Amino acid sequence: MKSLKIIQVLAKIGRILSKIIFIFCIIGFCGCAVGIVCLGVGLATVRFGGFTLEGVIEEYASMSMSNVFGAMVLGMIYCAAEAVLSKFAEIYFRNELTDGTPFTHRGAKELLRLGILALAIPTASSILCAIATAIASRFDPAMKDLSYSAFGSFGLGIMMIFTSLICRYGADLNEAKTEEKQIRE
Repeated sequence: MKSLKIIQVLAKIGRILSKIIFIFCIIGFCGCAVGIVCLGVGLATVRFGGFTLEGVIEEYASMSMSNVFGAMVLGMIYCAAEAVLSKFAEIYFRNELTDGTPFTHRGAKELLRLGILALAIPTASSILCAIATAIASRFDPAMKDLSYSAFGSFGLGIMMIFTSLICRYGADLNEAKTEEKQIRE
């Protein structure tokens, strides 16, 4: 039972980290949206002691303002995608803690769903960003230099799917043990 306690502690940590990531993604999404609005109304051209935000970005970041705008749009897409993924992770961990064990059919099903989402969401967001960048680069060729790769959770998704099979097997064993015990009684 010591192993189960360790699993439950890790599930609590996972739930907390999922909440934190969700909150950071919302903050990042809102920050990008505010940045887009500020660029749209011309706040980048306001002077601060002889400098403009536009001048500082172009000089030190070596980015045009259209690239900054594009990067913020891509940032919004990735933040939204990761917020969705972290919310599903939080739901999985919350339900696992409620069940008291990862070896339930519901938990295995949720972990499988989370694994599939960990594969699909970053892939879909990368494709969406590639399409948006391709369209934007028609209007400004410098936009094609934006980075939009997000395949970091591919291995994690595969491992979640594999782990869900192990959890389902454990749930089947527990179910068989319970049925055997009921037959004896």
